[in-house]
Amino acid sequence: MADDPQRNFRSAYYEKVGFRGVEEKKSLEILLKDNPLDLEKLSTFSQRFPLPSMYRIHVWKVLLGILPPHSDSHTLVGGYRKEQYQDIVEALEVMRYISSSTPSTHIYLRMFQLESQVLPRCSEISAPDEENEDFLSISRAMEEIVDDPIDCYWLIKCFVNQFHTKFGDSVPHLPKSLEHYLSQEEPRLLNHLKNSGALAQLPYSLWFRRCFAGCLPESSLQRVWDKVISGSCKILVFVALEILLSYKIMLMGINRPEGIVKFLCNVSDGSSAVYYRYCPPNHN
Repeated sequence: MADDPQRNFRSAYYEKVGFRGVEEKKSLEILLKDNPLDLEKLSTFSQRFPLPSMYRIHVWKVLLGILPPHSDSHTLVGGYRKEQYQDIVEALEVMRYISSSTPSTHIYLRMFQLESQVLPRCSEISAPDEENEDFLSISRAMEEIVDDPIDCYWLIKCFVNQFHTKFGDSVPHLPKSLEHYLSQEEPRLLNHLKNSGALAQLPYSLWFRRCFAGCLPESSLQRVWDKVISGSCKILVFVALEILLSYKIMLMGINRPEGIVKFLCNVSDGSSAVYYRYCPPNHN
């Protein structure tokens, strides 16, 4: 099918005056009118475009399986999710795992552990291990995005479960993938990271296991999570690559590996534009 010159003109005009997402928003609204919703088309849309903020949580809930594809069942299923949330919270209160003073993120963690059948005994509860810290980091980030605690818990739970199920085998290989792309883009920086001993110590857990939770500002993080939730973990490599490229001058001036790692763990305030500068259209 030939390109529509009028549509191309409108798209160029919208982008020029700052309304690049106008037609994308209309396209998404059309997709959301389907019943049942086409998950493949929603995933493809989320891979190609940032989700409009007014529809983001709804699309995430559908893609993560919190809501079914059949739109006429959303109210019913939403009610079931609310009842299940309340039952779990009540059970944890009765067992004295949580109280009114328990931070919400720790409540989500205990709920997740109970549903996953890995809830420790009260007498055996200790400081969170690395896996639990990953969960808590994602929880804190999700809390900044989602206001409703019920939606927040289900999004955290399903995001974490989907990520582990889909990408658990891929995550250990992401550092090598990052090294490959960095060798193509900036070999001098790669050599500096290797020679300084920093390459093996880069904050891979923060980047790849926590999906940049606590690293990127909310506006950028949401757009990265759009891609992860719709089926791509390669976006994590590209964002990490852009962080390294964006700060290469500063990194080249640091010779101690702990200095490089400390710097990269504290760049969130300056990372707002990282996503916008580098987000390839296809990164499955």
